[in-house]
Amino acid sequence: MFPRLRAQGPAVLIPLAWTVVGLAHRDVVTDRTVLIFHIVAAVLIAAFAVLSWEEMAAGVLRVWRDSLLVGFLLTVGGIVGLLYAPLRDPFLTTTILGWMVVPGVSLYYTGRSLSTGQRAYTVGAALSVLGAAVYAGALFPAAETALLAGIAFALVGQTVGIVQAVRQPGETDSG
Repeated sequence: MFPRLRAQGPAVLIPLAWTVVGLAHRDVVTDRTVLIFHIVAAVLIAAFAVLSWEEMAAGVLRVWRDSLLVGFLLTVGGIVGLLYAPLRDPFLTTTILGWMVVPGVSLYYTGRSLSTGQRAYTVGAALSVLGAAVYAGALFPAAETALLAGIAFALVGQTVGIVQAVRQPGETDSG
């Protein structure tokens, strides 16, 4: 069961995470909920990385292992921002933008490295990075609709990429 969950879980967790981010921007979920989500995400990322470390040592999976490590640090930064008010805005903004850009770069690399699914990975990468650009551009002054659009771009792009990866298991370890 664990291998199946490990292989298919991200296809549910990634859109769920971006949905929570969007809901937090709309003040639908509390800071406490976001904090709990960050803590759970950090534990899941760490567990996934540890349990998949050797499997992700080469090829395309290596870039994803590196993304997990950076993502873990970004998520811990989000936890710090949620716990220490003076760091809230810069840390949470860095967490969000980092989680848009890092997977975007990894999706692009994956699309360039594999023979199957290149279009899905490239489109996913473009949407994820476009989400970061839209989100960053909407920060000064803060424009809620544009911030949510940036989140939506990242959600769709990263979901497209992870669904492609789930559809073609095994190929990602080459390259």
